Formats: sequence, structure tokens, C-alpha cells
Amino acid sequence: MRILGIDFGLSNIGLAIAEGPLAEPLGQVKWQSSEKLMGFISNQNPDLIVLGLPEGHLASQVETLGDQIKTNLGIAVEYQDETLSTHEAKEKLVAAGKPQKKRRLDHAAAAAVILQAYLDDHYQS
Repeated sequence: MRILGIDFGLSNIGLAIAEGPLAEPLGQVKWQSSEKLMGFISNQNPDLIVLGLPEGHLASQVETLGDQIKTNLGIAVEYQDETLSTHEAKEKLVAAGKPQKKRRLDHAAAAAVILQAYLDDHYQS
């Protein structure tokens, strides 16, 4: 099963991928339009999308995006609490020795943290 993790932001969207028990960062794209994002998602050919669900005002935008993915692409969408995912991603980047510039806003790493949390919750052996 190919699972795409998404860390949604107003400016940037982080992406991660998993085809087994481990999530890995895929990249980061600038938020331009939902159509461009739908094209990118479609090209990845995922079986499932895991969207990081924030608290507060962004939650409704993330849920709207999830509805668009389900309707336009016919791909199942699950939501994963993303509380502290960016903080956790930064800690992992520090531990990996990444320079500060690379740690500043690494949305792909946050997407990998979100996706890994989902995998850990749903696919424990």
C-alpha cells in the first residue's frame, strides 16, 4: 500500500511517502492552487492520503482539502493529529546534524512525522 502524508500550510505543503512501515520525506511544494496539488497527488498514485489535522482555524481548511481529494481523485483520506509535528521534526533534524537553515521550515520532515505517527498507530505488528 502506497500512503502519501501531507503537512498542509498556507504557504508550503510538506509531503512524505510510505510503502511499508517507515515514512520518508518526499518534498515540499509551494501552495498555489488545489488543482496543482491534486495533479501532484495523482502523479504519486497513492492508495491512501494521511492529512495532518491541526488545531484551530486551519482545521476546516484541511478538512475541505480532504473532501476535495476524496471527491476529485477518489482516494481515501485519513486524518492524523499533527500537534507538535513541526517541533518533533526539528528535533529529529537537529539530531541528524542538519544545519539550521535546513531545519527552519522543513515541512517534508513534518509530513514524515505525521505519516509515521499514523503508521505506528494503525500498523503495529
